[in-house]
Amino acid sequence: MRLKREQRNKQDEDLDLINGIQSGQKDLFYELVKRYEGKIYNFGLKLCRDIGDAEDLVQDTFLNVFRYLKDFRHETKFKNWLYKIASNVCLRKRRKSKFAPDRELYLDDFLPGEDEQGPSELPDWAALPLEKLLNEELSENLKKSIVSLPEKYRMVFVLRDVEGFNTDETAQILNVSPANIKVRLHRARLFLREKIKEYFTDDP
Repeated sequence: MRLKREQRNKQDEDLDLINGIQSGQKDLFYELVKRYEGKIYNFGLKLCRDIGDAEDLVQDTFLNVFRYLKDFRHETKFKNWLYKIASNVCLRKRRKSKFAPDRELYLDDFLPGEDEQGPSELPDWAALPLEKLLNEELSENLKKSIVSLPEKYRMVFVLRDVEGFNTDETAQILNVSPANIKVRLHRARLFLREKIKEYFTDDP
């Protein structure tokens, strides 16, 4: 209940800022940037794999927010709209990169076969903030494993299991179906489980 109340208060604060900016108080835009720039930077770092690219993503995201905020009509939460812009910026940057893969990789090419729908509950390790994982070595291993995910799976995993968006919100941000989100998330979790399972065994 307390968490929901805090979320409502944050949305109300966003609403006040956005209404003020849309009514001509442009100086309030810096308050909006300060509120979200850290989150967008961390999001970009997980997706873009490079500090410079993450910094560029923050800049490009907020330039787009500034450009299009006048057209924002509150049909979705501001945070969802913001992450949709950031996701699109990241995708554009990756497509332009000389390091972009020639073709998209598919996790089922190298994962053990399991039911596609898989368990819907969040794995214990995925529910923990990265900095709260068992130790520094494990945290670093998981971060590297997330980065090694093919892009479309990495984006779904980060939005769902790191940023905490639900399936419908993630589908809206990435403009794909909820069913597709579930399949990609399941494959991403399977991949990560295979990569770090040695840290989660009782065997000595």
